[in-house]
Amino acid sequence: MSDLVLGVDSSTQSCKAILVDSATGRVVEERQAPHPRGTEVDPREWWSAFETAGGPLLERAAAVAVGGQQHGMVALDADQQVVRPALLWNDVRSAPQAATLVEELGGPEAAARRTGSVHVASITSTKLRWLRDAEPENAARTEAVLLPHDYLTWRLRADADRYTTDRGDASGTGYFSPETDDWDVELAEHALGHRPRLPEIVPAHTSAGQTRSGALLGAGTGDNAAAALGLDLQPGQVLISLGTSGVASTVAADPVLDPSGAVNGFADATGRWLPLACTINCARILELAAGLLGVGYDELARLALAAPAGAHGLSFLPYLDGERTPNRPDARGTMHGLTTSTTREDVARAAFEALLCSVADAVQALDQVTGVRTTAVSMVGGATKSPAVRALAPAVLGVPVTLPPDGEYVARGAARQAAWVLSGAEQPPAWELEGTSETLEADATPDVLEAYRELRDRTAGW
Repeated sequence: MSDLVLGVDSSTQSCKAILVDSATGRVVEERQAPHPRGTEVDPREWWSAFETAGGPLLERAAAVAVGGQQHGMVALDADQQVVRPALLWNDVRSAPQAATLVEELGGPEAAARRTGSVHVASITSTKLRWLRDAEPENAARTEAVLLPHDYLTWRLRADADRYTTDRGDASGTGYFSPETDDWDVELAEHALGHRPRLPEIVPAHTSAGQTRSGALLGAGTGDNAAAALGLDLQPGQVLISLGTSGVASTVAADPVLDPSGAVNGFADATGRWLPLACTINCARILELAAGLLGVGYDELARLALAAPAGAHGLSFLPYLDGERTPNRPDARGTMHGLTTSTTREDVARAAFEALLCSVADAVQALDQVTGVRTTAVSMVGGATKSPAVRALAPAVLGVPVTLPPDGEYVARGAARQAAWVLSGAEQPPAWELEGTSETLEADATPDVLEAYRELRDRTAGW
């Protein structure tokens, strides 16, 4: 049998691990374990979940790599102990610090030029500044700053004195330079108040060391870059991911800088770039609607499909606990158009349309920055299993939607990186997707998106 590699997806919700044939990409075995809920989590919980999901598979792997949720702040002290629970990407408490850092850098255009992104509360450096302001004793104790996937890679490695990361995840910190393709350590120091130790940035095809079991370690990457690698995303293609967050991304040969802040100029996991627009609210829009209506997800979809497009004039702006695209960290959800005739079906329909309209905003932001109009998208993520998402996505987005074969594409991307490291080749292995893709088409419903955006703009100052 060909050598096996292990790919790990340490997401907001769970740890998923897949054991893969390095030559073909065929999944041999997969396991998963849940993560605690919340916007701050003790990183040791991630390790515990990995031991459950990936531990039994690791001993069979010749190489392993970790894809993880981006931006989370993992602070370690001089004894390599966790200083405080990690603040996750969807924790918006650092929104005031984000605004301050943008101002200190000279405004949005200067921030985008220097870091690739205009700071919002998701970005790691804003969390470091929050730590400095709100918990100065913990800030003073912080000797090293890692990202979530870095933490797991470090826990896996035989050499515990070394910290590593990759450019894909590093590019989302707010202290990475697109110009030099390396850390901008002065910005990390500026955010925290003193210069922390940052992990070594390891090229995607290069070994980052070995595990205690002797397997090669890939550098790993952020979840969005891992999904792009897992699907072999190419320039001109747009990928939408529907998970805890909603993400629209594409691949570019050169850095893409957006002074408006809607698009982040991240790096990918191959040496290219990954312009990306992200919403904080996605799957939990449906979670909220199902809870309010007292139904499961299958029934929620049935209710939604029983209502007409536009839900009889009901529009839902799903900025439940703040939003990132657009940047409204203090916003709350807004439902407009309720009447005495509003039905449960209308509420369900409005929730699905809100999720997809929100993602359509992310796609529009990509189009504006890249100058390329999106004419088709690929879509992955747990929500794509919903019949309502499948039926409504091409209608709301107004373009054909391709669903790749069902799979764990973040974990697959991490596994592909591990196989790349194992092979020693200049390019990642060419893997065929297992299964058949499905393309969805429907008559466009532009009135739905127009009503949503009218509500979005009307509430801009709320």
